[in-house]
Amino acid sequence: METTFHSLYDQYHTDLYQYVYYMVKNQHAAEDIVQEVYIKVLKSYENFRGESSEKTWLFSIARHTTMDYFRKQQRQQNKLAHFFNKEQNLARIKDQEPLPEEIAQLNDEMKRIYHLLDQCTLDQKNVLILRYIQSLSIHETAQILEWSESKVKTTQHRAIKKLQQLIDKD
Repeated sequence: METTFHSLYDQYHTDLYQYVYYMVKNQHAAEDIVQEVYIKVLKSYENFRGESSEKTWLFSIARHTTMDYFRKQQRQQNKLAHFFNKEQNLARIKDQEPLPEEIAQLNDEMKRIYHLLDQCTLDQKNVLILRYIQSLSIHETAQILEWSESKVKTTQHRAIKKLQQLIDKD
């Protein structure tokens, strides 16, 4: 198992980290999530049936772990909500701007798209990141998201259309 784990890590760590980072936009959270993904991989590799590629399986675990992170964040925000009125709560809890170090890592065009991704739905954002940043196929994306290929294609089409509208408006 150790050799298999090192092989998975060597092959996919950068892509996996990038995927999670683009989703959560926080370096420390991304590192924690990726670590949790690897723990889950170690615990469940013996149950991997090979119905998809290891990469697809790994990204599926990363997607589920990231969604768990978002749910946990939402629960924490809801617990704090009663301390603030609605506008104060939203303004104080969610920082709309990425950190300067995050911006410095992206070139100007990517910065623009990076900001516009936040205006897409979570499903659209997932598809765009998996398809165009991670360069996964429609089939692999469908497996990771547990969708049909037609849903991936439709969501991709709508996401691209939305990004084009946002770019034209910007």
